[in-house]
Order: sequence, then C-alpha cells, then structure tokens
Amino acid sequence: MGAGERMRDRWSSGTSRTSVSAMAAQRAQAQPSGAELPEGFGVAVVREDGAWRCTPLNRSGLTDLAAVETELCELRSAGAVFGLLNIDDEFFVIVRPAPAGTRLLLSDATAALDYDIAADVLEKLDADVSLDDLEDEDPFEEGDLGVLSDLGLSEAVLGVILADDDYADEQLGRIAQEMGFGDELAAVLDKLSR
Repeated sequence: MGAGERMRDRWSSGTSRTSVSAMAAQRAQAQPSGAELPEGFGVAVVREDGAWRCTPLNRSGLTDLAAVETELCELRSAGAVFGLLNIDDEFFVIVRPAPAGTRLLLSDATAALDYDIAADVLEKLDADVSLDDLEDEDPFEEGDLGVLSDLGLSEAVLGVILADDDYADEQLGRIAQEMGFGDELAAVLDKLSR
C-alpha cells in the first residue's frame, strides 16, 4: 500500500465528507519533518515595459504556498508578476499576488490527496471540495481560469491547455509560448537543469 493510499484510508476512517482544511491538518500531522522536496520547478515571471523576465523561485516553494506568495511580492515590480510551479510533472499552480488577494489556479485538484501544496491552494481558494470529490473524480482544475487573461492568455486557451493530458512542464511550456515568454522560460529551466 502506497503513502497516498494510506492517507486516503486514514481520511476515509472518519466522516464521509472531509473539508480541505481538515485534510491539510491531518496531512500536516502525518507528514514527517524534513520531508523531501518534490521534483519540479518554480519560476517567477515579470512583465515590465513590454518585456518578459523569468527568474527561478526558491525550491522550498514547491511545498510552501505562503513562501511563494512572499517571494513574488518581494519582487516589487511595477508590472505584472506571477509564479509558475511544476510539482513532479503531475500538476501545476499559477500564483498571482494582487492587492485584493492572491489569484490562484491549480491544474489538478485531485493532487490534494497526495501533495500538501495542492491542499493549501484548495484551502486558500476556499474550494467546496470534499474527500469524496477528490477520490471519485478524474483530475479537474480549481481556481481562476482568468488569472492571466489580462496578459494575453484567455480562459478558453488555458482551458484547452488544461484539457490536454500533457505533463505539467509541457503545459507550462505551452502557456509560456502562448504568452510570448517561451524562450525566457526555457533559458531559466536550462540553467536549473545543469
């Protein structure tokens, strides 16, 4: 029995509907300290004066949504700022700080069964998602499909990208190409892979 199955069994032993915040609390208690970071990457994307700039985010952000938000806010750009997180090539998160609150998109809500950061995103979104929803559903996105629409990525195009069965890094690459910062993202990822 894998770790994900053990966690699901623990959650299933309680009430039939478990809130996302209760799941996150249970996962935090079950998570060993010093757990390994997942594979993947975090990249900050800045659009300023008509030019795109990509920089790597701290790898700890792959498990810590608050750390990503803080790091993005510290960039203090006059232009648009958002983060792209690829977690184990299984799912991605778009994080866009805004004065009214951080805008988020999680490419696969069912990832909350196995990843703390996905559960944190659902909790921050105040998503009405139950354990049954996550266990019985095929992967589905949760959050703001219009998170990047003012920067040239329409909800319709993002929906098409999400509907494809590509790995998360490929989906993020398509987002970058559609928006015009594909080369900048590729350059950062090339440096990270060395």
